[in-house]
Amino acid sequence: MWYYVQGVLALAMINVISVVGLAVFTGFTGLFSLGHAAFIAIGAYTAAISTYFYEVNFYVALLLGGLMAGLVSLIIGYPTLKAKLRSDYFAIATLGFGEAVRVILENLDITQGARGLPGIKVYSTFPVVLIVTLIVIYVARNFVFSRYGRMAIAVREDFTAAEMMGINLFKVRLRSLFFSAVCAGVGGGLFAHYISFIQPSMFTGVQSTMLTAAVVAGGMGSITGPIAAALIFAAIPEVLRVANMWRLVAYGFILVAIMVLRPQGIFGYKELSWKTFSGLVRKTSRAKGGAA
Repeated sequence: MWYYVQGVLALAMINVISVVGLAVFTGFTGLFSLGHAAFIAIGAYTAAISTYFYEVNFYVALLLGGLMAGLVSLIIGYPTLKAKLRSDYFAIATLGFGEAVRVILENLDITQGARGLPGIKVYSTFPVVLIVTLIVIYVARNFVFSRYGRMAIAVREDFTAAEMMGINLFKVRLRSLFFSAVCAGVGGGLFAHYISFIQPSMFTGVQSTMLTAAVVAGGMGSITGPIAAALIFAAIPEVLRVANMWRLVAYGFILVAIMVLRPQGIFGYKELSWKTFSGLVRKTSRAKGGAA
């Protein structure tokens, strides 16, 4: 039973890494991406090819996967952000980019096309995934609370006012996109070395949509909110597995319910921290003292 739970948690944490990266980009700059599955695929294939064909150290391969995804993000990010594409226009551009990457992966010899790469060595153990997830969350938190993070928030709130204040919109958005792509690439590398098999059809627009849904449902402007949403989205299909296909219907209804009841997301702009827990403990203690 523990191995099953461990497997679900490991995949959920790999998903959390990509969601955290997307939360930094979408949640803190206000631009939606529907092509982040492409960055996961690039990270997965780069890391897998490095260990599969060239026997590169796993951790080096993981960094190469993240770096390659980050560099590729500049290819789509530079022209689109330089042209100041906004909202749905940028989302459509990333959607097309994601599909283009998938088709390219299906036609390259080194990726073995649609057959995919079988037999990838399993290096992504539960402790490794847990440690990498905590590192990514820590770095993302520092990024958001840094000077660059505050500039990203200013761009999200009012990009015209931010630009008048001297903030370079292009640099802020491109930096956030690069960071989110690196996170997605690292997540892809962990995924490839956990599943031990990858093929281009695993990285579709549906996966990109689910990542964006987790960010929106968790709360744009929060890191811990999307993390909670990603974990909930990973747990719901497993909890409702006995309902067979109906679990997907329930999954959709729960997503709609979150949007209707909490349009600002589960956490909104708030962050879950140790202070939150200590505050709840103090309130509970006071309530019990008053009742006594």
